[in-house]
Amino acid sequence: MSPESPQPNWQPAEGGYSLALVGGRGLVCRNAKGRVLASVPAKVKTTETAQRLLALRDWLVRHEQACAQTVETWMLRSLPVPRGVLERVWADPAWRRPLENALVVPEGSEEAGFLRGASPTRGVGLVDLDGETGWFDSPTVRIPHPILVDDLDDARELATELKLSQGIQQLFREVHEKKGADDDKRIDDYAGGHFEQLNHALGRCRTLGLRVQGGYAVTPVWEDGRLVEARYWIGAEYPEGETYTGDLIWVDARQRQLSRGEVGPVAFSEGMRMAAAIYAKRKVEEDKS
Repeated sequence: MSPESPQPNWQPAEGGYSLALVGGRGLVCRNAKGRVLASVPAKVKTTETAQRLLALRDWLVRHEQACAQTVETWMLRSLPVPRGVLERVWADPAWRRPLENALVVPEGSEEAGFLRGASPTRGVGLVDLDGETGWFDSPTVRIPHPILVDDLDDARELATELKLSQGIQQLFREVHEKKGADDDKRIDDYAGGHFEQLNHALGRCRTLGLRVQGGYAVTPVWEDGRLVEARYWIGAEYPEGETYTGDLIWVDARQRQLSRGEVGPVAFSEGMRMAAAIYAKRKVEEDKS
């Protein structure tokens, strides 16, 4: 264990053993002499102390996932987040991981910066795209979707230079700008992708956390106060049968199919990102020439 690592909070267990969670994930055990064991003995794993710590571990995992999903939702919707919320949750590592180094825009400013801290006495601390550090007391900050960031290339370059890592997929998220005729209602760029079994395409959707409905992989996006769904056809036949992907379309809350001009930049980009990610796992025939 490195010197910088927090000391385990040992809890007494039966038989003179002690148990602790390391890094919030791993259960470790030491004997009555204080020696940390290579593994937890089977008889200790069933003790009340072990079960309580494992339940805590599971809760921590769910909490981390919920925090990351919430911050990603703020980003996908470019929602204004009250500064007070950031200040209250910053001390919690589960919240800080997805928030730290997120590219944000304080209310009243057009300049984006990397979120580096949040304090009730100082506000939110940012590193701007010139590499300068400042503190802001703006009432809210936005975590913009990358398709809405004008200086995205500059932000990516600075993040690489400063070796900043993000806890959410924001800065290096795949983005797609709208191209083509505004009156087009479908995109066939990712049509014709062959999967030997529909199950394989469904499995890809599960891995990506996508909902599948009526033969379509679905990505819902709230943008400008309305719900838009991107839908990408993956097939609706027997799960064991082969399938081919089809068109990518967008519909509104009334199930009305939208033209490209009616789709916002975030909904368009996220729909293309979904289709590209599924299509990438299609069966590619080998060139035998």
